[in-house]
Amino acid sequence: MSTPEVDSRADIKVGCLSWCFHPFSPGADPSEAIDIIGELGFDGVELILLAREDVNGYWTDARVDTLRRQLDGHGLEAAQFVLFQPVVAGLASADRDERAESLRYFEEGCRIGRMFDAPIINIVAPWPVAMRGPVDYLPRYYDLPDAAADEKFHIGIADGFDWDEVWAAYIEATTACLDCAKSYGMRFTIEHHTHTMIPDATSFLRLWDAVGDPDLGYNMDVGWTLSQREYPPLAVHKTKSQLMNVHMRDIDGLMRSFVHVGEGVMDFAAVVDTLRDIGYRGYVSLEQDKHEGDMRATCARYLALMRECLA
Repeated sequence: MSTPEVDSRADIKVGCLSWCFHPFSPGADPSEAIDIIGELGFDGVELILLAREDVNGYWTDARVDTLRRQLDGHGLEAAQFVLFQPVVAGLASADRDERAESLRYFEEGCRIGRMFDAPIINIVAPWPVAMRGPVDYLPRYYDLPDAAADEKFHIGIADGFDWDEVWAAYIEATTACLDCAKSYGMRFTIEHHTHTMIPDATSFLRLWDAVGDPDLGYNMDVGWTLSQREYPPLAVHKTKSQLMNVHMRDIDGLMRSFVHVGEGVMDFAAVVDTLRDIGYRGYVSLEQDKHEGDMRATCARYLALMRECLA
């Protein structure tokens, strides 16, 4: 008897990130976001540890129990548990003690994420601590739309900076994080952002070659990919063996602003078709910047678009 053909679309699920509906401030409560995302009909949600003080100040056992019941009530999975970059900023430090401190908080994130049965722990790649820009979140510094006549795009790099030393330290830190994640029964994904240790798919592949473990995966954000002038479907092909999670967002025609879904030029259908071509199994989750407009309507529009693409 022949084996029936497997429909690859059946294993692609549609999620939404909780911070579409709450701020990035310490102690931000995702409970309202969970209700909205569940009521809209998404398959899963990503939750985030926003600050080190939230380990004990917000993510208590009682709070986790309450949020778990809320997720269960909506039939939502925890697709990933995410650590905001400042929580583990020292992972890209050449200082061993600074890396060790970030690793301790990484383990706290694994502990919390495991309580939600999240299969993956995720971070945005850190940027070297020796780099300083005019904004706190360095990846957001990528254009000067209202530059003064004598203003220059500039990021400070500390004297004595040694890229080779930092890269070797980052490989060591990534390996330690992966070992920690695996000890909690989780996989580990890294998302690329501008100016970080991993700005694009190719740099992730270089890291993956150095670590060489199938439990280390790529978290692709299609908006940040296109803002780096890398075509998302091509990046999917590059990382087909390592791709574990996908964040979706739209982008304007200048590839600078992450506009509401449907207002930009992102070819979502081409991304989904490519994911199906490589046999991707995982989430395509919306991460929407908070521009003026109706976030709930944007999320509903995205969900309908994905259901159509996956039909």
